[in-house]
Amino acid sequence: MKRTITANTPLKRTSFLHNVSKHKCLLLMILPALLYYFIFSYIPMFGVVLAFKKYDYALGILKSPFAGLENFEFFFKSGQAWTVTRNTFLYNIAFIALGNIMQLIVAIFLTEIGSKKVRKTAQTCIFFPYFISWVVVGAIVYNFFSFDYGVVNNVLSSLSIDPVNVYSEPKYWPFIIVFLDIWKGLGYGSIVYMATITGIDTSIYEAAEIDGANIMQRIWHITIPALRSTMITLVLLALGRVFRGNLTMFYSLIGNNGLLYNYTDVIDTFTFRTLLFSNDIGMSSAVGLYQSVLCFVFIMLANAVVKKIDDDSALF
Repeated sequence: MKRTITANTPLKRTSFLHNVSKHKCLLLMILPALLYYFIFSYIPMFGVVLAFKKYDYALGILKSPFAGLENFEFFFKSGQAWTVTRNTFLYNIAFIALGNIMQLIVAIFLTEIGSKKVRKTAQTCIFFPYFISWVVVGAIVYNFFSFDYGVVNNVLSSLSIDPVNVYSEPKYWPFIIVFLDIWKGLGYGSIVYMATITGIDTSIYEAAEIDGANIMQRIWHITIPALRSTMITLVLLALGRVFRGNLTMFYSLIGNNGLLYNYTDVIDTFTFRTLLFSNDIGMSSAVGLYQSVLCFVFIMLANAVVKKIDDDSALF
């Protein structure tokens, strides 16, 4: 005799330990990731207290004297707070917007290549820059744009054109930095889009082709709408670091060239230089907390906007 479940029939609740035992293999698989984030992300959060202390190596974190908001005052009274915050935000917005668009285009381009050999070769060439260190990229850029020995100025000289001192002209660097960031991350970033494209039902493309849709119409009406949720998710995740600059990239390309700071200095490079010369850990912790709060507020606002427009595309 089958038991009929009605509204008044109590559902059997499984215990927490039972669920752990049932899914122990899956839990063991995610255990390394959980330990990694717990050790390197959650435990160090205790260090936030340094933002409000005048750190003394001899006294340690707990016994160092309380400094209130003094560490934050140093950053905002430096006269560079607005400049570096603006640069960090604008660079990251450019990286996210142009980077995702280019990654989307490249992913579509690669999946539309008929020859598997050509597709693999093109994918390898596009993916290769991701493995090049920013230090090496900085050296390559210097050999291109050096005033005395750079490739660009040698070409200009051979054409009887006056050489350009790129390392003393800040106006060129926003374009150079954005281009290099997109170039280096293009292959890696396109992988997620390619994985989504390969998951689209091929019968949809076949039906569209039978109905007379050309390749551009199939891309516009099938591929791009299918990638919409993926793109929104990747953008939202990237917005979580919109006020954090890539220290390795900016410092490898610019170094301590003060002529370029107004156009290229970001929060991370400013903090690094200040810490290098003043050795003030409390100030750097304050700036780190400032960045984290800005990132948190911005991603919450962005997620709220996306959730209001399309609830299914929001992160939470």
